Amino acid sequence: MSKTKVTDEEALAFHLEPTPGKFEISATVPMTTQRDLSLAYSPGVAVPCLAIAENPELAYDYTNKGNLVAVISNGTAVLGLGNLGALGSKPVMEGKAVLFKRFADVNSIDIELDTEDPDEFCKAVKLMGPTFGGINLEDIKAPECFIIEQRLKEEMDIPVFHDDQHGTAVICAAGLINALHLSGKKIEDVKIVLNGAGAAGIACLELLKSMGARYDNCIMCDTKGVIYQGRTEGMNQWKSAHAVKTEARTLEDAMKDCDVFLGVSAKGAVTPAMVASMADNPVIFAMANPDPEITPEEAHEVRMDAIVATGRSDYPNQVNNVLGFPYLFRGALDINARAINDEMKIACAHALAQLAREDVPDEVALAYGKNLTFGRDYIIPTPFDPRLIHRIPPAVARAGMNTGAARRPIIDMDAYELSLKSRMDPTANILRGLNARARAAQARMIFAEGDDPKVLRAAVMYQRSGLGKALVVGRKEDVKAKLEEAGLGDAVREIEVVNAANTPHLEMYKTFLYNRLQRKGFDGADIHRLAARDRHVFSALMLAHGHGDALVTGVTRKSAHVLERINHVFDADTENGAAGITALLHKGRIVFMADTLVHEWPDENDLANIAERAAVVAKDMGLEPRVAFVSFSTFGYPISERAEKMHLAPKVLDQRGVDFEYEGEMTVDVALNEVTQAQYPFSRLTGPANILVVPARHSASISVKLMQEMGGATVIGPILSGVDGSIQICSTSSTANDILNMAVLAACKVG
Repeated sequence: MSKTKVTDEEALAFHLEPTPGKFEISATVPMTTQRDLSLAYSPGVAVPCLAIAENPELAYDYTNKGNLVAVISNGTAVLGLGNLGALGSKPVMEGKAVLFKRFADVNSIDIELDTEDPDEFCKAVKLMGPTFGGINLEDIKAPECFIIEQRLKEEMDIPVFHDDQHGTAVICAAGLINALHLSGKKIEDVKIVLNGAGAAGIACLELLKSMGARYDNCIMCDTKGVIYQGRTEGMNQWKSAHAVKTEARTLEDAMKDCDVFLGVSAKGAVTPAMVASMADNPVIFAMANPDPEITPEEAHEVRMDAIVATGRSDYPNQVNNVLGFPYLFRGALDINARAINDEMKIACAHALAQLAREDVPDEVALAYGKNLTFGRDYIIPTPFDPRLIHRIPPAVARAGMNTGAARRPIIDMDAYELSLKSRMDPTANILRGLNARARAAQARMIFAEGDDPKVLRAAVMYQRSGLGKALVVGRKEDVKAKLEEAGLGDAVREIEVVNAANTPHLEMYKTFLYNRLQRKGFDGADIHRLAARDRHVFSALMLAHGHGDALVTGVTRKSAHVLERINHVFDADTENGAAGITALLHKGRIVFMADTLVHEWPDENDLANIAERAAVVAKDMGLEPRVAFVSFSTFGYPISERAEKMHLAPKVLDQRGVDFEYEGEMTVDVALNEVTQAQYPFSRLTGPANILVVPARHSASISVKLMQEMGGATVIGPILSGVDGSIQICSTSSTANDILNMAVLAACKVG
């Protein structure tokens, strides 16, 4: 897989637009009338205040404390960048807060403390205790991080968790459980060597020891070599606790005949010779970021029997903290925990390990473009796995309840799991899955409108995101000038600029086009004009001849015009069953509207075709299609000739014997609202529809634009379905990001 390239300009623009930073606060209660304000603030707020003053536990009922975590740092060890200070760490802490929300629906706020004094730091955090349900410490240098965490754990009655230590330790433990299972070894028997005696390394070793690894079997190394009993140079109390009696003095000595290597050190710390000296079926967790101690390729060259994990997403077995901290806190918050103890961490590791051994859901396989099955290259679940949210927190909560850390035990665990399932926004997983599939596909993407700055930015983003090769149709000088204006001058060397003047294929394209259009009133001169001067036609010809894998266009001209041009090369019309499906993403729901592009006034047979096309798109995006033919009438009332075809379309599908749910005709509320739907128990839909087939293109267009402008829905599409080539047509109002999304859909061959 390609490594993603992010430019400085892109990173800064991402943090600047649409508003500075990465999150905002929004109200969860109505704040419109005077009565609302009286309840939210004075005088109504006095009632919960008095109740909490009398019984502090009620803060978990009447305030957001029970779902609020502080991400706190002093910026002394930011990522791999060193001591950037409190303010310099703020973008990272904001990012961490966003991850909490994205993965486990935990509200989180970042706090940067401007002090390097552990006493001052601890005092500040302790004083903020009443506000939060948990504290996530981040990017604090060792050894201060040990002192700070230990003190806060003792002094506070809410979970305090230093993710750089324990987050890494938990995922590492999960991977090791499975790696040892595969190599037929037991944790109490294996010899473990750890390189890197910082916060993460020490925490990894401590957790493994509490899981059964024997003290004498674990050797810790730092930059000065083995930490042995009697060593005085570069020692502290945390290293001393892991000093062992051994003759080994270097990492090389220590690794002879060892079973497990854990690296949280630096690139290239491990040589192939060291790997060769390890015991049979060695386990190598080379977790240095961004580059591992030894790459999987280098390790496997000398040892085919090795199981290798890294911190990188472009290799199998990524040790990724995002698999741990969101779910640990979710489980801890939901039992109003006093702490996150070792048992809760071990329960999290075992639940992750167990998940990796189970059958992998389709959407994860789709996202990776391959079937993942438990084995040497899949010992840790992927962050895409939709089961994480309802499998890991219950395991953590149970362990917290069993060890007395819970203030409020969960009575009905089944109901709890069910509530977690419905908690997360499915649209985020769908979009992430599509991006991963596109990255695996590595499609050569044709961007037809190389004279538009937004298209050029999208093309550069496509290539630099590691999604594939960007082929831009335009003139080299023009493209270069526009990229320079956009601050992306260096990108002209990366992308490929193609046009009629520099392609050797023009005559072949013209012959092909002439054969298609000669009986439609086009002569040789017309054909030359279309092939050599119309970028939409030229791009479609490139695609038809396999000189690119997919095509994105439509930013500079109305979609009807673009579709007409594409029709010269492909059969993208009503007779051939093409349709435009628009995806609306809103508040965790995804609904497809069809047809928004091709059919002006479809009859019942066209509507059935549109439904089938939309079902294909839904399945391509990992959803189970449920089609509603919508109208202003429901099941025949009120009677109207305008609604008649909506009533007949399901009968056409009955005759075709399709393999998805459909029903109609019905109003939109009957299609989407479970309560209203329940009034029609005979309906064939088993839940709210996710595909709305509407009577005509104008009603589709009005509905989509209304949802976009008034409802704030995210719109993707229209997605062109039912055409031989993978072509997506953007709207003229598309941003660079919208164009990139359409390129991702085209790369995944959605529709």
